[in-house]
Amino acid sequence: MRFYWKFDDDGIVWEDVAELFRLAPLGVKDPKDIALAFSNSMFKCFVFEDDQMIGAGRALADGVNSAYLCDIAVHPDYQGLGIGKSVVNELLDMCSGHKKVILYANPGKEGFYRKMGFFPMTTAMAWFRDPEEAYEKGIILKE
Repeated sequence: MRFYWKFDDDGIVWEDVAELFRLAPLGVKDPKDIALAFSNSMFKCFVFEDDQMIGAGRALADGVNSAYLCDIAVHPDYQGLGIGKSVVNELLDMCSGHKKVILYANPGKEGFYRKMGFFPMTTAMAWFRDPEEAYEKGIILKE
Protein backbone atom coordinates (compact mmCIF):
# COMPACT_ATOMS: atom_id res chain seq x y z
CA MET A 1 0.00 0.00 0.00
CA ARG A 2 1.28 3.42 -0.97
CA PHE A 3 -0.18 6.21 1.12
CA TYR A 4 0.46 9.88 0.67
CA TRP A 5 -0.61 12.80 2.81
CA LYS A 6 -1.86 16.25 1.91
CA PHE A 7 -2.05 19.08 4.47
CA ASP A 8 -3.95 21.69 2.48
CA ASP A 9 -7.20 21.58 0.57
CA ASP A 10 -5.90 22.65 -2.84
CA GLY A 11 -7.36 20.31 -5.44
CA ILE A 12 -9.51 18.34 -2.98
CA VAL A 13 -12.63 16.87 -4.55
CA TRP A 14 -15.24 17.58 -1.89
CA GLU A 15 -17.62 14.96 -3.25
CA ASP A 16 -14.91 12.40 -2.40
CA VAL A 17 -14.74 13.71 1.16
CA ALA A 18 -18.54 13.52 1.43
CA GLU A 19 -18.42 9.90 0.27
CA LEU A 20 -15.65 9.11 2.76
CA PHE A 21 -17.75 10.63 5.55
CA ARG A 22 -20.77 8.60 4.46
CA LEU A 23 -18.78 5.35 4.46
CA ALA A 24 -16.75 6.01 7.64
CA PRO A 25 -19.65 6.56 8.88
CA LEU A 26 -19.81 10.23 9.86
CA GLY A 27 -23.16 10.81 8.18
CA VAL A 28 -24.37 12.36 4.97
CA LYS A 29 -22.98 15.86 4.52
CA ASP A 30 -23.19 18.32 1.66
CA PRO A 31 -19.83 18.67 -0.16
CA LYS A 32 -20.18 22.48 -0.11
CA ASP A 33 -20.61 22.45 3.66
CA ILE A 34 -17.59 20.17 4.04
CA ALA A 35 -15.50 22.48 1.85
CA LEU A 36 -16.49 25.49 3.95
CA ALA A 37 -15.75 23.67 7.22
CA PHE A 38 -12.29 22.56 6.04
CA SER A 39 -11.47 25.99 4.60
CA ASN A 40 -12.32 27.54 7.99
CA SER A 41 -10.11 25.07 9.87
CA MET A 42 -6.57 26.00 10.87
CA PHE A 43 -5.22 22.48 10.30
CA LYS A 44 -6.29 19.71 7.96
CA CYS A 45 -5.00 16.49 6.55
CA PHE A 46 -6.05 14.04 3.89
CA VAL A 47 -4.71 10.55 3.28
CA PHE A 48 -4.72 8.89 -0.13
CA GLU A 49 -3.81 5.54 -1.54
CA ASP A 50 -2.90 6.31 -5.12
CA ASP A 51 -5.80 8.61 -6.14
CA GLN A 52 -8.39 7.31 -3.63
CA MET A 53 -9.03 9.35 -0.50
CA ILE A 54 -8.96 6.94 2.44
CA GLY A 55 -8.69 9.29 5.43
CA ALA A 56 -9.26 12.86 6.52
CA GLY A 57 -9.41 15.09 9.56
CA ARG A 58 -9.27 18.71 10.59
CA ALA A 59 -8.73 20.93 13.60
CA LEU A 60 -10.29 24.24 14.53
CA ALA A 61 -7.78 26.18 16.59
CA ASP A 62 -7.15 29.62 18.06
CA GLY A 63 -3.35 29.34 17.94
CA VAL A 64 -2.83 29.47 21.72
CA ASN A 65 -5.35 27.96 24.09
CA SER A 66 -7.81 25.61 22.45
CA ALA A 67 -8.04 23.32 19.48
CA TYR A 68 -10.85 21.01 18.49
CA LEU A 69 -10.30 17.91 16.38
CA CYS A 70 -13.21 16.99 14.17
CA ASP A 71 -14.27 15.01 11.13
CA ILE A 72 -11.70 12.26 11.69
CA ALA A 73 -12.69 9.70 9.05
CA VAL A 74 -11.12 6.54 7.66
CA HIS A 75 -12.56 4.47 4.83
CA PRO A 76 -13.92 1.19 6.26
CA ASP A 77 -11.62 -0.89 4.02
CA TYR A 78 -8.63 0.80 5.69
CA GLN A 79 -9.79 0.88 9.30
CA GLY A 80 -7.60 -1.05 11.73
CA LEU A 81 -4.38 -0.23 9.86
CA GLY A 82 -3.38 2.72 12.06
CA ILE A 83 -4.50 5.40 9.61
CA GLY A 84 -6.96 6.99 12.05
CA LYS A 85 -4.29 7.04 14.73
CA SER A 86 -1.88 8.65 12.27
CA VAL A 87 -4.44 11.31 11.30
CA VAL A 88 -5.02 12.15 14.97
CA ASN A 89 -1.27 12.22 15.68
CA GLU A 90 -0.61 14.53 12.70
CA LEU A 91 -3.33 16.90 13.88
CA LEU A 92 -2.05 16.76 17.48
CA ASP A 93 1.43 17.63 16.22
CA MET A 94 -0.01 20.62 14.36
CA CYS A 95 -1.85 21.66 17.54
CA SER A 96 1.16 21.12 19.81
CA GLY A 97 1.35 24.77 20.95
CA HIS A 98 -2.20 24.71 22.34
CA LYS A 99 -2.97 24.19 26.02
CA LYS A 100 -5.79 21.76 25.30
CA VAL A 101 -7.15 19.77 22.39
CA ILE A 102 -10.77 18.67 22.57
CA LEU A 103 -12.86 16.28 20.52
CA TYR A 104 -16.02 14.37 20.88
CA ALA A 105 -16.01 10.78 19.73
CA ASN A 106 -18.72 8.95 17.90
CA PRO A 107 -20.42 6.60 20.36
CA GLY A 108 -18.37 3.43 20.69
CA LYS A 109 -15.10 5.10 19.63
CA GLU A 110 -14.22 6.55 23.04
CA GLY A 111 -11.73 3.75 23.76
CA PHE A 112 -9.78 4.56 20.59
CA TYR A 113 -9.21 8.13 21.77
CA ARG A 114 -8.61 7.09 25.38
CA LYS A 115 -5.67 4.94 24.19
CA MET A 116 -4.28 8.05 22.47
CA GLY A 117 -4.22 10.03 25.73
CA PHE A 118 -7.59 11.78 25.63
CA PHE A 119 -9.56 11.94 28.87
CA PRO A 120 -13.31 12.03 29.46
CA MET A 121 -14.45 15.45 30.64
CA THR A 122 -16.81 15.96 33.54
CA THR A 123 -18.03 19.38 32.49
CA ALA A 124 -18.33 19.24 28.71
CA MET A 125 -21.53 20.75 27.39
CA ALA A 126 -22.89 21.07 23.87
CA TRP A 127 -25.70 22.82 22.05
CA PHE A 128 -27.27 21.00 19.09
CA ARG A 129 -29.70 22.34 16.52
CA ASP A 130 -31.50 18.97 16.75
CA PRO A 131 -30.94 17.65 20.28
CA GLU A 132 -33.36 14.75 19.75
CA GLU A 133 -31.24 13.46 16.87
CA ALA A 134 -28.06 13.85 18.97
CA TYR A 135 -29.74 11.92 21.78
CA GLU A 136 -30.87 9.14 19.42
CA LYS A 137 -27.28 8.81 18.11
CA GLY A 138 -25.98 8.50 21.68
CA ILE A 139 -24.02 11.74 21.55
CA ILE A 140 -25.80 13.51 24.41
CA LEU A 141 -27.50 12.44 27.61
CA LYS A 142 -31.12 13.22 28.27
CA GLU A 143 -31.71 15.31 31.36
